[in-house]
Amino acid sequence: MSSRSKDKVVSTLRKIFKGDNERNGEMFEGKTVDKSAAAASKTVNDSNAESPGKRMRRQEHKIKPQQNGIKTVPDLNIRARRLMKEYKEIQKIQNSKKDPVFTVELINDNLYEWYVRLHIVDPDSKLAKDMVDMHIPFILLHLVFPDNFPFAPPFMRVVEPHIEKGYVMDGGAICMELLTPRGWASAYTVEALLMQFSASLVKGQGRIMKKNRNTKEFTRRGAEEAFRSLVKTHEKYGWVTPSLSDG
Repeated sequence: MSSRSKDKVVSTLRKIFKGDNERNGEMFEGKTVDKSAAAASKTVNDSNAESPGKRMRRQEHKIKPQQNGIKTVPDLNIRARRLMKEYKEIQKIQNSKKDPVFTVELINDNLYEWYVRLHIVDPDSKLAKDMVDMHIPFILLHLVFPDNFPFAPPFMRVVEPHIEKGYVMDGGAICMELLTPRGWASAYTVEALLMQFSASLVKGQGRIMKKNRNTKEFTRRGAEEAFRSLVKTHEKYGWVTPSLSDG
């Protein structure tokens, strides 16, 4: 083979190898770009997802993710401060009077559950006469304050004596719009609630029933069931309760 022929062969082989190298380079470059894009996508997805530790903490504490930064857990300190303030004020009033209208007592030292003894109702009412004739010194009430008090009303029921009419229902439930979320306002105090109840007893011509074999005892469960039922009824047909001026 002449030197000129050899040069042509070498030149041809160089062109072939150069073309192959360029194609391989494009393939490798494409793979590099694809891997880079995949890595970037994974980084974005990982940044949007919760970390395993955060998910675990949510599961352990059963905390739902906050929406728009709004807290849904009630502030229990507000309830405690409000009730402690009201309890001390009522204690101060009842200790300063010889014959207080009502007295309060914590049940098992629980700030969120009270016994209230209503000693005095309208002296001209038949209910007051019943209390004197039957030697009943007070009407015993049971109050339970929910976690979101004072933004929601307490649950209140009559424990004893057995009262008929006077907006007192089965189980000792009390028919008052003030005791519902619709009628309640956070500005209302326990004292105002008790004065409203006292007015309701008289306005509704409440009387004390004499016990007999057919008389059903007032119970918390019965009161809760009766209250839920009457709330549904009144939400449909409306509420009628006396104002404080009527008492």
